[in-house]
Amino acid sequence: AIPNDPEKPMVTSGVRIGTPAMTTRGFGEEEARLTAHMIADVLDKPRDPDNIASVRSRVNALTARFPVYR
Repeated sequence: AIPNDPEKPMVTSGVRIGTPAMTTRGFGEEEARLTAHMIADVLDKPRDPDNIASVRSRVNALTARFPVYR
């Protein structure tokens, strides 16, 4: 549940990030922070192609450092 959210728990009203998926990849605190900043960047300018391209590049760089399979 989201604190102070007027919606019922079964109504999607926020973004939920599963930390187990992050830790499975080996993400630590810094990578979690980077992930949060990238999400915020997309939410700030969702229709800006340059912004989306920049975030995509950063996501690719981050996930290349922490592959799902080795």
